[in-house]
Amino acid sequence: MRVGVLTGGGDCPGLNAVIRAVVRRGVQGYDFEFVGFRDGWRGPLEGTTSELGVAEVRGILPRGGTILGSSRTNPFQEEGGVERIKANLAQLGVDALVAIGGEDTLGVATRLHDLGVNVVGVPKTIDNDLSATDFTFGFDTAVNIAMEAIDRLHTTAESHHRVLVVEVMGRHAGWIALHAGIAGGANVVLIPEQPFDIDKVCEYVENRFKKQYAPIVVVSEGAVPVEGGGMSLLTGQKDAFGHVRLGGIGDRLAGEIEQRTGKEARAVVLGHVQRGGTPTAFDRWLATRFGLHAIAAVADGDFGKMMALRGTRIERVPLIDGTGELKLVDPGEYAEAAVFFGN
Repeated sequence: MRVGVLTGGGDCPGLNAVIRAVVRRGVQGYDFEFVGFRDGWRGPLEGTTSELGVAEVRGILPRGGTILGSSRTNPFQEEGGVERIKANLAQLGVDALVAIGGEDTLGVATRLHDLGVNVVGVPKTIDNDLSATDFTFGFDTAVNIAMEAIDRLHTTAESHHRVLVVEVMGRHAGWIALHAGIAGGANVVLIPEQPFDIDKVCEYVENRFKKQYAPIVVVSEGAVPVEGGGMSLLTGQKDAFGHVRLGGIGDRLAGEIEQRTGKEARAVVLGHVQRGGTPTAFDRWLATRFGLHAIAAVADGDFGKMMALRGTRIERVPLIDGTGELKLVDPGEYAEAAVFFGN
C-alpha cells in the first residue's frame, strides 16, 4: 500500500513526532510506501510531494514545526478541488491518506471521506478544542511556554508596580489561558466562553495592588467583553475557512485598565512563540502514540476515523465526532480559577 501524509493548519510542536511514528511503523510493520504531501491540502490539490521514508524521518522527533510544511488551503473553495485531489492521488498511486490537523484540516478530511477518499485523521491543535479527545498534542507545550512567560513577568510586574496583560492563543476556547493562568499564578484569567466585565477586571486589579502586589492578567485572543463593553477587537480579515483574524485584545485591555485605574499597564502578546520550538515530553509521547494507531487504522482499512485520547487509551472515533462540535471550557472549571481572581 502507498500512503500519503499531510499536515494542515497552524504548525504546532509534535507534528514531526506523528510523521515519524506513522512512517517508521508503516515501513517496518506493514511494508507500506509513503509520499509526503507539501503544505497541507495544497499538496494533494496541486500534486506537490516530497520523499518520505525512514531516512527522511530520522532525528525529527524533538523538532518543532513540520518537515512537510503546512497551509490553510481549503480544497472545497477551489474550482474542481475534489476532482483534482482524486486525480492526483490516482496518478501518484496513493491508496490512503493520513491527515494531521485541527478542526479545519479534519473537516476537509471528513468531507473527502464521504466522497470516497480513504482518509484517517490525527487531531492537532494547541487550543485543545477538538471534541472526542481528552487532549491534543501541542497543547501541553503551549501551556508550558505561556506558564514560563507568566513566571518571568511576575518579577518585572512587581519591580515596576505595573499591570501586565498576557495575551495567549485561543480563538473559541480558553484552555491555554485557563491552564497557564492557574499554573502561573495569574490574578485574572479571561476566556472566550465567559464574556468579561471590564469594570470587574479593574476591580480585581485594584484589589491586587491594595495587597502590595502587581497583577498579571491572562487573556485568550478570542475573549470578548460583555455586550455593550465598547471594545473593538477584530481586524475583519478572514482566512480560507472563513475565520476572522483575531488580534489586539491584549493591547486594548491594557489601555482600558490603565485609563480606568490610573495604574500603568502593558500588554505582552505571546503569539507564535507558543507554537514554536521543541515539544514537551507529553506532546512527544501523545503524538507518537497517535501516529502508531493511525497507521494501524490504515492497515485495518478503518477509514473515516480519527485517533482520540480517552484516559490513557488511544481509541478510534468517527472523524465527525472530533470536528462536529468544539470542546469548550466548562463553567465549573473556570470557577475553580476564579477563586484566585484579585487575590
